[in-house]
Amino acid sequence: MKYENKKKNISIIANEINIGDSVSFGNNINIRLKGKFQIGDHSRLGDNANIMGNNVIFGEYLFNSSGLKIGGGGRQHPDANLTMGDRCTIHNNFINVCEPIVIGDDVGLSPETSILSHGYWLSVLEGYPASFSGVKIGNGVIVGYRSLIMMGVSIAENVVIGANSVVTKSIDKKGIYAGSPARFIKDIIPLSRKERVEKTKEIIEKYKLIAKYHDLTPEIKIEYPIVTINGFKINVETFDYSGEESIESDDFRDYVRKWGIRIYTPRGFKSNFSIE
Repeated sequence: MKYENKKKNISIIANEINIGDSVSFGNNINIRLKGKFQIGDHSRLGDNANIMGNNVIFGEYLFNSSGLKIGGGGRQHPDANLTMGDRCTIHNNFINVCEPIVIGDDVGLSPETSILSHGYWLSVLEGYPASFSGVKIGNGVIVGYRSLIMMGVSIAENVVIGANSVVTKSIDKKGIYAGSPARFIKDIIPLSRKERVEKTKEIIEKYKLIAKYHDLTPEIKIEYPIVTINGFKINVETFDYSGEESIESDDFRDYVRKWGIRIYTPRGFKSNFSIE
């Protein structure tokens, strides 16, 4: 199968192509796969993407800024597969798919982060090392700027990897890790209800300055954990929502995601509108 947009210099060739609803593509995208290419609803694949391998599957609400590279050595193998869950944000990352890469939901790969699934050079018959092993990243993981995930690593859910880290061994416990090699730094301790209420009030007060800067005057009410913006209700703990959306609620959602409160609706985030 082939999908092509000559105006935007997009070429997708795969045995099976599944493109969800409300998907947008940047310019200069080259995808060559032996098996399946799939990208879920409300996703964005940015400029200058180069994707090779067997199967590459992106979930819903993917956001890729630009410069993504998937492939590398071993991309011609039957195990050259990438599976990525829903609501992931990725950038100019390099993901080597010599062996399977499995990435969960709500994962962030910061700019210039790389994932490797193989390493070798001189002959193993002379005693030199060679390693071929996939990588698994659990739900809710954020990998910091310019970090490297090495072959064979498995990362538990809700882990924070600091910038410029090298993850050489599996991480099986939620927490903050950093360094080369990455090591445990500290636990992540949930706030008390009182602290959550105060933090929510603090975030909203800061947002009011942003809204004013954007020439918006939203009506905001707090009945924790529900925050209402012009009749649009958001649960800041479960991320559920209801009611009619507006420019003001778009702007609010766009701001609070910078605090990790990520409310996905079909309207997309306001700061992404300019790329459409």
